[in-house]
Amino acid sequence: MVDVPVMLSVEDYLDRVLGLATVLPAEDTPIGGGWGRVLVEDLPARLAVPPFDNSAMDGFAVRAADCAPGALLRVVGDIPAGATGTPTVGPGEAARIMTGAPLPPGADAVVPVELTDQPMGAAPLPSSVVVRDSTSAGRHVRRAGEDVQAGDLVLRAGAVWSPEAAAAAASIGYGSVPLRRRPRVAVLATGSELVAPGGAVGFGQIPDSNSLLVAGLVERFGGEVVLCRAVDDDPARFAAAMDDAVAADIVVTTGGVSVGAFEVVRQVVEDRIEFVKVAMQPGKPQACGTLRDPDGRGVAFLALPGNPVSVYVSFYAFLRPLIAAFQGLPPSWPSADLPVAEGWRSPPGRRQYTPVRIVDGAVRPAHRLGSGSHLVASLHLADGLAAVAEDVDGVSPGDVVAVHRTRA
Repeated sequence: MVDVPVMLSVEDYLDRVLGLATVLPAEDTPIGGGWGRVLVEDLPARLAVPPFDNSAMDGFAVRAADCAPGALLRVVGDIPAGATGTPTVGPGEAARIMTGAPLPPGADAVVPVELTDQPMGAAPLPSSVVVRDSTSAGRHVRRAGEDVQAGDLVLRAGAVWSPEAAAAAASIGYGSVPLRRRPRVAVLATGSELVAPGGAVGFGQIPDSNSLLVAGLVERFGGEVVLCRAVDDDPARFAAAMDDAVAADIVVTTGGVSVGAFEVVRQVVEDRIEFVKVAMQPGKPQACGTLRDPDGRGVAFLALPGNPVSVYVSFYAFLRPLIAAFQGLPPSWPSADLPVAEGWRSPPGRRQYTPVRIVDGAVRPAHRLGSGSHLVASLHLADGLAAVAEDVDGVSPGDVVAVHRTRA
């Protein structure tokens, strides 16, 4: 495909990227997993919460009318949590009860053990109990359905699945729920200069950090990495790797998208993919489009630049929202306006994303060289990416910038 002659705005290019998404189907999933996936159906309560009147305290189930200070009540039984039956509490009677145990018939309140003459902790069941204070009907009683009534809508479709959501689903009667499948992502880092992390680095070589960076961020934001590989600049080997990669839902590459003599991604897929320039720094060269697997299924393809900070910025700006779109989530990228503590320069005409630290509520570059696209060793220090508008050529102390948080 022919290059777009002018630079696209970040928003225009993001629209093209999001156009590649296909919302994925749901899978019935046990509620104890699938964190970060998306619920695709509303979940009404199958059970009331609590399902029965129960005690909020360890103590004695009583009739409030019997509980004048100093009243002596006959103890008619023990009711532990999980009890399958209970005694009836009549006039002048009480039943020892534990937190969460069902309130027995006849009782309308619970007196905490601390407000009786009985010891706390393990002790034999007494024949009687002295109540030291009066109480009122309903005191220390959790009523059936006071949290949720059966039939109430508790979890809405579109909710992101979490341990809190799982606990809610369990409490209302669910053991499995329909969650949207994670997008399968293939990651290919290109470059003959790349060597495996920890390997010997020869002249002109660098460790492959890009595949680790992208794969880790994909997992963080809800994707499933099904292939992660470094590939050299030989077109035949890259084409073979792409044959494996198109089994995924999304293929993402790093490097090989610029205008040099050995841009392997451009050489292999230029006839199927649109290569563009985006008005951003770092990350100007980008490419996206739809590939086809052997059965003709469409596969989203996103080609990022090769420098690691460019990769990082491009992931947050484009791949992160694409993964969200495959899950039916909006492509939001929240930001907060924060003051600048230490200024830096910005290229006019392009939106700059600078890795920054947030110190005492103000931002400063994570590295003294600012947004240099090669500064990977200091990237872990960043709390976020400060976005400097296209019509600004620098920020000074006291200026305010929009900061997208990147640190969990």
